[in-house]
Amino acid sequence: MNQNQIAPARISSVVNAAEAAARAIPPAFPLEATVAVNPFLGQNGEDLATASARLARVAGVSLTRPRADYAADIASGRITDEDLFEALVASSSNAKPQDVAILKAMASQDEPAPAAFPTVADLAAEITGDDWPAIIEKSFGLWAAGHFDRGQALWSPAPGASAYVAWQSWASRDLTPEIAGLSGFCAFAASAPDTPERAILRAVDSLGIGEAAAETAFHRLLTDLGGWAQHARWLMWQAELAGDEDDTIGDLLAIRLIWEQALLAHVPQCAQRWADVVAAHGAPLEPTPGQVVDAILQDAAERAHQRELAGKLGRDAAVKSRPSVQAAFCIDVRSEVFRRALESQDPTIETVGFAGFFGLPVAHTAHGSDVVENHLPVLLNPALKATSHAGEDTEQATRIAARTVRAWGRFRQAAVSSFAFVEAAGALYGWKLVRNAIGLPEGRARTPCAPRLDPALSAQAKAETAATVLKAMGLASGHAPVVLLVGHGARVTNNPHESAYHCGACGGYSGEVSARLLASLLNDPETREGLPRHGIDVPTDAVFVAGLHDTTTDEVSVYADDVPDRELGQLRTWLNQAGKQARAERAMRLPRATPETVARRASNWAEVRPEWGLAGCSAFIAAPRGVTSRADLGGRTFLHSYDWTSDQDFKTLELILTAPVVVASWISLQYYGSAVAPAVFGGGNKLIHNVAGGIGVVEGNGGRLRTGLPRQAIHDGDRLVHEPLRLSVMIEAPQAAVTDILRRHADVRALLDNGWLHLFALREGRIAARYLPGLRWSEKEASKLAA
Repeated sequence: MNQNQIAPARISSVVNAAEAAARAIPPAFPLEATVAVNPFLGQNGEDLATASARLARVAGVSLTRPRADYAADIASGRITDEDLFEALVASSSNAKPQDVAILKAMASQDEPAPAAFPTVADLAAEITGDDWPAIIEKSFGLWAAGHFDRGQALWSPAPGASAYVAWQSWASRDLTPEIAGLSGFCAFAASAPDTPERAILRAVDSLGIGEAAAETAFHRLLTDLGGWAQHARWLMWQAELAGDEDDTIGDLLAIRLIWEQALLAHVPQCAQRWADVVAAHGAPLEPTPGQVVDAILQDAAERAHQRELAGKLGRDAAVKSRPSVQAAFCIDVRSEVFRRALESQDPTIETVGFAGFFGLPVAHTAHGSDVVENHLPVLLNPALKATSHAGEDTEQATRIAARTVRAWGRFRQAAVSSFAFVEAAGALYGWKLVRNAIGLPEGRARTPCAPRLDPALSAQAKAETAATVLKAMGLASGHAPVVLLVGHGARVTNNPHESAYHCGACGGYSGEVSARLLASLLNDPETREGLPRHGIDVPTDAVFVAGLHDTTTDEVSVYADDVPDRELGQLRTWLNQAGKQARAERAMRLPRATPETVARRASNWAEVRPEWGLAGCSAFIAAPRGVTSRADLGGRTFLHSYDWTSDQDFKTLELILTAPVVVASWISLQYYGSAVAPAVFGGGNKLIHNVAGGIGVVEGNGGRLRTGLPRQAIHDGDRLVHEPLRLSVMIEAPQAAVTDILRRHADVRALLDNGWLHLFALREGRIAARYLPGLRWSEKEASKLAA
């Protein structure tokens, strides 16, 4: 059918449905800078039960734990009748059980596993016996790995072409579908419309997809493409962040629809069943009573956790003299363990929590590289530029060495030389294989060149930037003689997801660049001279020192860029002792670990669990350290220092709610999704991972790109080590100020109103009010937690 013959309203409805389906897919960041992503980003406007109904329809997954898990927690008393009652009352669904007794009875009954609505490929497979979904997955995955390659492959099949044009050229020559039995597919792909928009319009007409069915039918097909669709969604995300557009995900939808068309023509016997599927897609999206019950049980489990957490909070009223050391750590939950350990070394040590990019939204080019690394949360655009480039001779030598390594790697991997290489040089690698197998380190890591802002800031800009950061960190006064700024990263071996262990606030890079830049800025004489004009007086004896916390080894590297190293001896001693204490605590959770062997896991290429990352994350607390200083939070809580009495215009509170809280929710929900729906939102089995295009991993030798967390990151082999809970956010601030901010930020409010986050107001270290949908607060509900 000619596009000109299609009614404009029909075109508009199809375009809108394709857009909605694309935005229902979460973005997946490439391996070089992996950050956690909320897999339910496209469902922020729906509650858990409705999102469960949607994902059951398009992906065949449940968004809650098995009923048996909730029943076990009820039987053990961890989830109380009071928790169940409060969750039942909070549910607004007309399909909810009438009372707690019925709810408990349903918790003991298994719910049938959901099944996704079939595609034409699924129906054709049932009729012909040929596994068409697997054929599509393999054929499409092979093309996608080459097309989207980010430097892993030696050549690209169609450089510069759009995804749709490149695939059409590929598919017109790829005989795989025809060998599998889909005769004429090459010609069918070659004769497809010249644009993806026309291809989509033609497909919905021939497939009979009506307006009501289009959105979830499209969502179903994009979900079928797994991580490839999520990578395309990331391309859209990046373009929109820069004020541009990217239509790659629309190209992928068109490609997948062409496959559906071809299979419907090839297996016309499935036409009637397909019509029934389209009708089912057109039905209103309503959660089943079982999905409502599951959502209520999940809420009850979260209320039980909130009750446990509330009992640990309080207010340390002790008045401290000037601390000997202030150590500012990233709010990452792994820092909570080390902060407790460090504070226990001496009562004069004080720790602070702040986002690990330390308020400097920097685009950085590393020593020996021209690649721009965005060391900032992915929600933001960089405002500053930095570089670690050294002198010309050093820079040139580093680049030559890097090119030599790359050339050697290409030689080893090339189609012809790889076989000869193994024969000729295999024996020479014996020691390397033995060394890596027993986990011996390859050598002492070199300290990277100090970063610097480029272009440099004016004296006025230095003072303004420094004042803004110090006020946001709560360090406008009372500075210790030594203020340690600690970024974090993770040294691991043979792990394609290495960047996922680094700092999410630094865009998936390690945090030493941000820490060193800020320390240098705060030690700068021009900065110090200008700070008093902003109401900040830093004592002349106070120095700022950068550090990097290796979360795998619990070792802290100190960068004495502006400070004589001899003045840091006591600090290093405290850090070393704290590292030993933190390793001893973490060893209790890691399989086969002892305090002595924890650090060696970083260099063991066969270790699938070098550390637990952020597994277990469950809460975010923004308050003075005194609220949590007496609590052992088990490395499960993001701790952000915040004193609302010093935040007169509540700009810092607004920043916390719109950036760190949102990033923490992404992390929490990625772990949640990988735990409850690993088939769609999990990274699969590390043991059979292969890197595809430098973008992500596949299981085996091709097919669907896997995103999210590998099973080994959340499971110890016997049980989940991450308890899937939506994040509980607790902020010590006036409720009116929080409400005013939420009224201005609809996206954050949607997370709260639909239950993807829980929010509490603290007062004097105790829970004072629970946020309710619609900008309301309940002090009555909070009093039960505070009791």
